[in-house]
Amino acid sequence: MSKRLGVWIEIVWLICVLSSLSAFAESAQISGQGNAARLKPAYRFERNKWIYVHLEGSPADIGFQHGYLLSAEIADGFNTVKFIDTRRTKRDWEFFRKTAETVLWPKIDPEYQQELQGIADGLKAKGVQMDLWDVVALNAMEEIPDYYVPWLDRQQKRVGAPRLTAPGNCSAFVATGSMTKDHKPVIAHSNWTNFPVGSRWTIVFDIVPTHGYRIIQDGFPGIIISDDDFGINSAGLMVTETTITGYSLFDPNGKPEFVRARKALQYASSIDDYVKIMLDGNNGGYANDWLLADNKTGEVARFELGLKMHRVWRTNDGYFVGSNFPSDPELIKTETNFNPTNMASSMNGRHVRWDQLMDQYKGQIDVAMAQKFLADHWDSYEKKEDPDERTLCGHGPNSPRGVPEWDDPPHHPGGAVTSQAADSTIAKNMSFMARAGYPCGADFLAEPFLKEHPEFDWQKPVLQDMKGNPWAEFKAGEMQASALAAGK
Repeated sequence: MSKRLGVWIEIVWLICVLSSLSAFAESAQISGQGNAARLKPAYRFERNKWIYVHLEGSPADIGFQHGYLLSAEIADGFNTVKFIDTRRTKRDWEFFRKTAETVLWPKIDPEYQQELQGIADGLKAKGVQMDLWDVVALNAMEEIPDYYVPWLDRQQKRVGAPRLTAPGNCSAFVATGSMTKDHKPVIAHSNWTNFPVGSRWTIVFDIVPTHGYRIIQDGFPGIIISDDDFGINSAGLMVTETTITGYSLFDPNGKPEFVRARKALQYASSIDDYVKIMLDGNNGGYANDWLLADNKTGEVARFELGLKMHRVWRTNDGYFVGSNFPSDPELIKTETNFNPTNMASSMNGRHVRWDQLMDQYKGQIDVAMAQKFLADHWDSYEKKEDPDERTLCGHGPNSPRGVPEWDDPPHHPGGAVTSQAADSTIAKNMSFMARAGYPCGADFLAEPFLKEHPEFDWQKPVLQDMKGNPWAEFKAGEMQASALAAGK
């Protein structure tokens, strides 16, 4: 090869390299501009331990904003869920990913497929090593380990399968008519779960979708529905739930519950609409007693949803309460192993206390009273003040009994982790009150707890302090101008 030819080859190589670098820079600039445009309507701020995020636009853009703005919190929450769920199911994370891809994904509406892909894209833009199947599996953090895995273990006759039980999530009530101070609906709820996950369940989502109603809800980072659940939509629907204890059925051919619940909150304008959407493709996953209120009519309802069975109770003058107990005798008998006669159980003990409070404060119930109820420490079985697993403000670490129905051992670090409340007036303004941590405002401190209960040392990588916080009000669209001026 001549020297002149060698020089020309080097020049051509250099031109190619510079062209590639220029094209990459241009592509990155275009991508950056595209991301900026997608993020323009979105913002976040923090208040009293809650992170408020405003998401707006197409399903893909809402997802991208969600993944981008909450990337750090999603990564942390994902690692926590992964740590807990792989241990208790004795299944590796690849199993969860494959379930997300092969069992759940084909049943997800295209709108929510786009939103879930958007979350994965937003995470990727922030350098978080999670892909679509991680995001889908995270969204099914209630359904896969607590419903699908037990069903699959039975189908496979899996030797040495762990005992997995339906989670004990939540205490709640909805009341209207002569029960409330203004004769209009009041709704309130506390999220019950383990502290590693629950202490991270502190997001307020304000979602303005291209189609459907505006939503304000609490939630977990990376998940498209509240999932504990507490939400309000701009059609005047107020929604919460408590999980059915002792339930174990599942249909892998149905639509994921997290998709149906999101669709119902986004598109339902009435109690009937909500029931219809939740029944469409029902897979039995995350079986709940849904407590509903229609702010337009003043009507409230309990919608108990199993797999093959469901029932709706409704009234314009009365109340419904929830503390993880089913109500329909036929559903109890057919689809659960729940014991409604064991008054020493957490579910029945709290049920008794709810009825006591409803009777005692009939005609006085408002948001302030709802906050008081959620912070209540009366053990109806012991008939004394004793914050434990039977009180509405659940304090699992104080219980020497644990909750056998949920397979929670004595002094289990779990219980009430957040609380929410709304009445007709603030719900009409797309607002609700929320408190992060115990509803009573007490602190849970991980280090002294683990010193006293070393049997839970295995949780040390994910167990964190859950300090008390004051109540705060959150409203759809609030602080938009100031958040945008501050560069989000």
